[in-house]
Amino acid sequence: MLVIASRGSQLALWQARWVQQRLSTLGVETRIDIIRTTGDKITDVPLAKVGGKGLFTKEIEEALLEGRADLAVHSLKDLPTELPPGLALAAVPEREDPRDALVGARLADLPAGARVGTSSLRRAAQLRKLRPDLEIESVRGNLDTRLRKQEQGQYRAIVLAAAGLKRLGLEDRIAEILPPETMCPAVGQGALAIETRAEGAALEACRRLDHASTRAEVTAERAVLASLGGGCQVPIGARATVARGRLRLFAVVVSPDGGQMVRAVCDGSPEDAESLGSQLGARLLESGARPILEAVYS
Repeated sequence: MLVIASRGSQLALWQARWVQQRLSTLGVETRIDIIRTTGDKITDVPLAKVGGKGLFTKEIEEALLEGRADLAVHSLKDLPTELPPGLALAAVPEREDPRDALVGARLADLPAGARVGTSSLRRAAQLRKLRPDLEIESVRGNLDTRLRKQEQGQYRAIVLAAAGLKRLGLEDRIAEILPPETMCPAVGQGALAIETRAEGAALEACRRLDHASTRAEVTAERAVLASLGGGCQVPIGARATVARGRLRLFAVVVSPDGGQMVRAVCDGSPEDAESLGSQLGARLLESGARPILEAVYS
């Protein structure tokens, strides 16, 4: 029996159970072990200020390397672009909706000065670009906690990943889904990552859950992020789509105050996903992203 490592939030467990069910249909028996990560333990500080990569993955990856778990299910946007030696991204199943969603009110309906909550520097920066009259404030906690804070009136609206709301059957809470051209999503948003040791039975079993088009999309997006030196808590957005045999990639870098935005787009073969992402990242740096990122990292 294989052991699945998962965070303990409602959404993380939904994702782990979804993978468990998919593996079960392939005749693979599993059980789920819950592991608390650094990101789960620090709930009173904005993620961008915590710093570091792997806030939601480090302890889980240690369990894999030590043999206490055989596979891990992550939200791909939480997974650093460089995996520890000995681990592999075994599968990326078909993606859910990658876009961001507003809960509480539509963007155009928010009055000046309205408080909008988000734990993401990327979302906050793009909101400030779109609506500099809003008060953007940090909101931490799992999905239920953030929704409750909005219901209680602490925020007029909050921004969440549409995928998480849809997976938990909370699609009716969405006031507006923001198109990528308005709010460029996080790298890998809406996709799951199944991580295993670099060899063994778990790797072979999980490879059967890989979805080729989704893998190409997230490979391109993660290559952008890697070329920019970014983690999951920086103001970088990327969205790749595969259609009719072509991959289109769009990415942005935004200053935290929303005052500056650098955009770039390219397209090519899905087989060249990684090089396309790297090239687009280099173009962003040449077009003005470097000083924005240097200011964030300093």
